Amino acid sequence: MESSIIHGKNRFYKTVEGLNCELEYMICDNNTINFFHTYVPEPLRGRGIAREIIREGIDYAIENNYRIIPTCSAVRKFMDRNPEYRELIMK
Repeated sequence: MESSIIHGKNRFYKTVEGLNCELEYMICDNNTINFFHTYVPEPLRGRGIAREIIREGIDYAIENNYRIIPTCSAVRKFMDRNPEYRELIMK
């Protein structure tokens, strides 16, 4: 059974088939969040898990009125491929 995404200690994570997948972030100030690391173990890649976790992180940023610094290349790629999120990128 697939677990849902859990948010805690500056990360969003999900356990799939006993392996942890995560998106780590840090709050830079009252208006800015930096998503700096996404990890999905090799056996789980290609299933859309990173995309699911990144979307959860971006939804959190929207709910809390944060601008996003997409330091992680996976987050940057996701935002580039989804133009509705581009306006959230901190310039």
